[in-house]
Amino acid sequence: MSTAATTTIIGLLFLIGVGAESPYRFFEWHVTYGQISPLGVEQQFPGPDIHSVTNDNLIINVFNHLDEPFLISWSGIINAKNSFQDGVYGTTCPIPPGKNYTYAVQVKDQIGSFYYFPSLGFHKAAGGFGGIRIYSRPSIPVPFPPPADDYTLLIGDWFKTNHKELRATLDNGGKLPLPDGILINGRSSGAVLNIEPGKTYRLRISNVGLQNSLNLRIQNHSMKLVEVEGRHTLHTVFSSLDVHVGQSYSVLVTADQPAKDYHVVVSTRFTSKILTTTGVLHYRDSTVTVSGPIPDGPTTLRWSFAQARAMRTNLTASGARPNPQGTYHYGMVNITRWIRLANSAGLIKGKQRYAVNGASFYPADTPLKLADYFKIDGVYKPGSISDQPIKGEMFPVTSVMQTDYRAFVEVVFENREDIVQSWHLNGDSFFVVGMELGKWSPASRKAYNLNDAISRCTVQVYPRSWTAIYVSMDNVGMWNLRSELWERQYLGQQLYIRVYTNSTSLKDEYLIPKNALLCGRASGRHTALL
Repeated sequence: MSTAATTTIIGLLFLIGVGAESPYRFFEWHVTYGQISPLGVEQQFPGPDIHSVTNDNLIINVFNHLDEPFLISWSGIINAKNSFQDGVYGTTCPIPPGKNYTYAVQVKDQIGSFYYFPSLGFHKAAGGFGGIRIYSRPSIPVPFPPPADDYTLLIGDWFKTNHKELRATLDNGGKLPLPDGILINGRSSGAVLNIEPGKTYRLRISNVGLQNSLNLRIQNHSMKLVEVEGRHTLHTVFSSLDVHVGQSYSVLVTADQPAKDYHVVVSTRFTSKILTTTGVLHYRDSTVTVSGPIPDGPTTLRWSFAQARAMRTNLTASGARPNPQGTYHYGMVNITRWIRLANSAGLIKGKQRYAVNGASFYPADTPLKLADYFKIDGVYKPGSISDQPIKGEMFPVTSVMQTDYRAFVEVVFENREDIVQSWHLNGDSFFVVGMELGKWSPASRKAYNLNDAISRCTVQVYPRSWTAIYVSMDNVGMWNLRSELWERQYLGQQLYIRVYTNSTSLKDEYLIPKNALLCGRASGRHTALL
């Protein structure tokens, strides 16, 4: 079991904001190997939080000091008109060892809680992720009083095994073992949240793990849900919160109990062996350490379904712009395309693989977005994946699904397996209009929520169940749709959605960055960027 070769983002050298309209915030990060031991093995994370305000321009200069290529993706950050900055291999060339690349990302018309992570080479199993906060502009009201403080909680399963060994296991046709533990902000125990009696705090919670749904709860305290991945919610109070892989939430917690220490508990859901870790909610000046039993978490699928359905958009609140979030009546827009996506598992040439509608994704030799820009034939084929489940064996392909610009699409995720699936779409948020046990049918539409469904970018699909979403393809580019279960993503359960228009207007899509890294068949074409 190796104790080296782990990835972390450890340097935030400076942060500057200038201008009044859309400020620029500058970051310099150095990616190196780490030296701490959350489960007895030398590793280190998380990276620094990014704090920003709606419409800020984030200029992030990333230096790669690793011995292999590296990429960072911005989970939930909608790179409006600019998939060149998306930070996944289908759109962006990796940063070579010893080199640097400067990302330019605008948090255009966004608010909320998100995170960033390494997207290449199974680096996510080594850390290197961190929280992203996008605050509302001062002129736009937020539907709850300002909290006394704001905490990021990055929770996730963790492996003692080095990420290169895990990657080799998958490359050789195997599966991931069970995780060794659960971490809260990089700690297997002892994470502390400091609070003062009578005050209310915002917790921004993200599941940054590789494969397990998690439940978070705080002894003797309730949590009021206020935001889901950039959308203000109805203020629903929960005693615990299921957070599926890749998802982010904001809750308010009030220090309304006797001043002592309380358990903060995170445990796995829907697993035969329950893994649990604890932190501490510490009241100021408390001398009474945590005591009593750890509070139990939920045990049924029915409970998780009910919680998911209770998450609704607050239609009276403003979003990133100064207008109510309910003014966009998604339930009254005509559907122009219907897509069904079914996940599956199997073998290709004797090795474990995963697929969507039978197509198991294999990366091309050139980022797909660059192939489009430079008109390089043969890198991929639009329409290489069916928009409906197919019969027959899985097959290897660079999966790209074509959609028209501004199409309004219904997508039904069908999960025929005994797992909890989690799907993420880069470049767009979507409305979660329905989820039920069993098989989807046209009659299922009668139960859709067409009024106040939550809008988000990552959604779960329960075992032997389906989840339906509505999404407006209003963001031109090449966008990754993937399983957030990282073994499945790595072994083929992903595709790219090509949102296409003949327009060359900058109103529809920004130009390729002049500092774009070029690789594969796009190498040597720098003169085209001048």
